[in-house]
Amino acid sequence: MARPDRHLIIILFGAYALVDGIAAIIASASVAGKGAERWLPLLLVGIAGIAFGLVTLVWPGLTALAVLYLIGAWAIVTGVFQIIAAIQLRRRIEGEWLLALGGLGAIVFGVLVELFPGGGALALIWTIGIFAILYGVVLIALGFRLRSWHVNQPV
Repeated sequence: MARPDRHLIIILFGAYALVDGIAAIIASASVAGKGAERWLPLLLVGIAGIAFGLVTLVWPGLTALAVLYLIGAWAIVTGVFQIIAAIQLRRRIEGEWLLALGGLGAIVFGVLVELFPGGGALALIWTIGIFAILYGVVLIALGFRLRSWHVNQPV
């Protein structure tokens, strides 16, 4: 049986992936409703996040190793779709490279988790924390770029 702290980490990841997936689907529906052509990658990110989140929450008793592989796979899939979205958005927005950078960071994180799963829980916690901070900074910067782009667009 897994230790309670491992269950907490598993449940937190599952909840994060689920909420992130729901937010991505809401964002996809929002931009699709405004006539945007490139909403599909965002929808796929949302579906992947919900799927990985639900699997994690439904089976929290999976071994820590299986959860590590699940986290790594989720990060890689999310990163690939973010890079696809950035490529598709490059003609519509400035700063799309921030989305691509976030996607690349997610892929690197996922590959590292897949290659070195036995690094221990403490190393994983530090890795997730550093990834979350860097990823958050990149997405906040992208948000400011998109906000200024939206403000400067004629209605």
